[in-house]
Amino acid sequence: MERLFSPWRSEYIGSIPKTKKSEDEECLFCTAAKNKNDSRNLILLRRRFCFVMMNLYPYNSGHVLIIPYTHTSEFNRLSTKEYADVMAASARVMEAVEKAMQPQGFNFGANLGRVAGAGIDQHIHFHLVPRWSGDTNFMPTLADTKLVSESIQATYKKLKRNLSSNK
Repeated sequence: MERLFSPWRSEYIGSIPKTKKSEDEECLFCTAAKNKNDSRNLILLRRRFCFVMMNLYPYNSGHVLIIPYTHTSEFNRLSTKEYADVMAASARVMEAVEKAMQPQGFNFGANLGRVAGAGIDQHIHFHLVPRWSGDTNFMPTLADTKLVSESIQATYKKLKRNLSSNK
């Protein structure tokens, strides 16, 4: 059995608060959704029931999060309309990523709960990660380094441009 290690995630894991947030402390996603500065928050797209933003700690260039506006950690608490909007947003962003970056595949899914790998477990969100043949390489193994080939800001601009021309 082969194993894929991702030691570059240690910076992200270390940034997660050790204690649970208090009820009156707003989550990162809710704060970003309310803020109108989309470029600062790396928000690519706003829809009726969800929004899409770049992942600040990406597995690959173009790694985005699709986030329902509803603040819940429970998958079954989303409405049928919210599920549909998440899927429609995912398809639209996938098309923009394909145009901008020509990936050969995608990973799509959610980490439901902290033990399942959710860094922000109080607000459900979905990951869309573009993949290329050979995008795993020797760097993580030998140098504890994940190679992300493009800055988040450059990827954001590229995807934003494709989403704007793709309405």
